Amino acid sequence: MARIAVIGAGMGAMAAAARLAVAGHRVAVYERTGTYGGSVRRFERDGFAFDTGPALLPLPAVYRDLFLKTGRQPLEDGVDLVQVDPSARHVFADGTEVALPNASRAGVVAALDEALGAGAGQRWGDFLVRAREAWDRTRRPLLEEPLWPNWSVLADREPYPAVSHRKLLRTRRAGTLAEVGAWELRDPRLAALLESHALGYGLDPRVTPASAAVLPYLEHAFGIWYVRGGTRELARAVHERCVARKVEFHFGAEVTGIVENGGRAAGVELADGTVSEAEHVVAGVDPVRLDALTGHQLDDDADVRPDLATPRPGRFTVLLALRGAREEGAAHRTVVHAPDRTAELDFLGSGGSDAPVRPTVTVFRPDDPALRPDAEHESVVLSAAVPADAGWSPGDATERFTDLLVDAAERAVPGVRERIVWRETRTPAHYAEETGTTRGGMSAPALAAGGGHFLHPANTTRLPGLYRVGGWSHPGGGLPHAGMSGALVAGLIVEGPDFRGSR
Repeated sequence: MARIAVIGAGMGAMAAAARLAVAGHRVAVYERTGTYGGSVRRFERDGFAFDTGPALLPLPAVYRDLFLKTGRQPLEDGVDLVQVDPSARHVFADGTEVALPNASRAGVVAALDEALGAGAGQRWGDFLVRAREAWDRTRRPLLEEPLWPNWSVLADREPYPAVSHRKLLRTRRAGTLAEVGAWELRDPRLAALLESHALGYGLDPRVTPASAAVLPYLEHAFGIWYVRGGTRELARAVHERCVARKVEFHFGAEVTGIVENGGRAAGVELADGTVSEAEHVVAGVDPVRLDALTGHQLDDDADVRPDLATPRPGRFTVLLALRGAREEGAAHRTVVHAPDRTAELDFLGSGGSDAPVRPTVTVFRPDDPALRPDAEHESVVLSAAVPADAGWSPGDATERFTDLLVDAAERAVPGVRERIVWRETRTPAHYAEETGTTRGGMSAPALAAGGGHFLHPANTTRLPGLYRVGGWSHPGGGLPHAGMSGALVAGLIVEGPDFRGSR
């Protein structure tokens, strides 16, 4: 039985802690803030409650597996999961609207044909077939296995298939997500639908590899789910599972260094000067902070290393407390697409040097009594990707961008401005404070191709006994990927370097 120190109480870190505790190890989690969940937080005021991190759960099988492997009670005993239907309503720049059924290829094809014209649904359906091929090729190496030592194979090989063009008598392979939209979907609205899945993680489709087609496919194939009471309830359930398995939690305990002894990790040093010895250290922190904790670079040029010189975009959210009941049949999620795609993407990549423009905004309107004071009010969350290093200090710029998001919400929530009781803006700076992530940037799921720029560092490090977990390590960001990182780290510690992945 080994003593294991876990830095951070994010979803990936807790997933690893629960699995390691069940394997018989003594696990202690050190979290610098006062609560668990990482970016999975809740904001409450005046009887209103809001998810401030992920609002929906794709691929719930990851957490079902976690609960199955760590106890006899299934996930559904701890949380109430419901499928979101329609999975999303999309409002395009030209005013066209479409509501897409959840996990129904035939339903989506029919809805797109009706809204966008005959043939649109078939083009999207054909795209999903190719996206499935990319998913089948990358699912295990990018989600269920430790990062391959020869990871460059994943970096150089585009898993999204080439498309035959009968008129041209040749095939053409899309290299980016934008090329998929332009060459294969051939409708700016379908392209916007595709690209919104990348924008949700702050990815610019003009440079994001075509393999990102797996992002909409994942939702299509496995559905999209809501946790009653908000996603924070999922974090609560995972925390309670950890506690039931005798994981120790130390909140308000900031780790300031990783202790090394004999060339391996041997524990953690806390801000108060105390040292907790451990045979293994699992770090759920971003690469910048992890290097600082060790005092030296953990990877060399042969490893996947993040481009620290290019800050990741962050999440800008507006929480709206509204008077008036949610209308019957309102969509849980509405994506209001940007009126000027090029301007939006240029601003996202500008580091904040360009003037803000109205972005693609996702509007979340859960029909959940737990999130509102009574039936005559509604809580709504608006979310968009922004350059995280733009500052976003309280002031005119933040207020102006907040107004841009509320302007977009007018397309999704009838009379929203007249219904506002109060609003709360949360910028990347808030997320940086809550999670300790540099500048509050978002982490995307690992993607193949793209020269390796969309992969994440391996769960193992060059310091024996030190492991990475969570969204800033393989297999990347997102709730399912965080859960899988916990499974991979636990497997590497329990089974050793011969561990070949989850089954």
